[in-house]
Amino acid sequence: MVAEKLFIQANSYTGENKTKFSCVRYGNVIGSRGSVIPLFKEQSKKGKITITDDRMTRFWITLEQGVHFVINSIKIMNSGEIFVPKISSMSITDLAHAVAPDSKQEIIGIRPGEKLHEELMTEDEARHAREFGDYFVIYPEYNFWKEDFVSEGESCPEGFRYTSNGNNEWLTKEELKKIVE
Repeated sequence: MVAEKLFIQANSYTGENKTKFSCVRYGNVIGSRGSVIPLFKEQSKKGKITITDDRMTRFWITLEQGVHFVINSIKIMNSGEIFVPKISSMSITDLAHAVAPDSKQEIIGIRPGEKLHEELMTEDEARHAREFGDYFVIYPEYNFWKEDFVSEGESCPEGFRYTSNGNNEWLTKEELKKIVE
């Protein structure tokens, strides 16, 4: 969040230059370094994987989807926007079953600072966001451009939040298995 705010605010200092600063925000990259998937695979060798809370959900995106989203966002950015793709969610227990189907799951308790569900767009941000086919754009509260680019897309409904547990798109175990293999 701090990095996003710094980048967005950098638009105030570009002066007459053509430099534009915008951000992309998305969920967990499947199989990336720091992802829980390699951890579950390693733990499964011992027959037991640890889960902090079985109610947990997360957003998931492939590396290829993430790269394409960044490139496409660069092509359409004006400055100051935050681009959020519509991506699939999955419960942590379904993820564990898909990655390590024969392993026992041990619930170890949620860690300090850990969330049950991810939130890629808050209710406050949704008030100045627009929905497009497969993504959202959160526009800055202060426009860094002179023209009105915010007339496109659909307004988000009052009270809308984009959360991993309230998502309409869910990744199945079979879909995840195909991606991870």
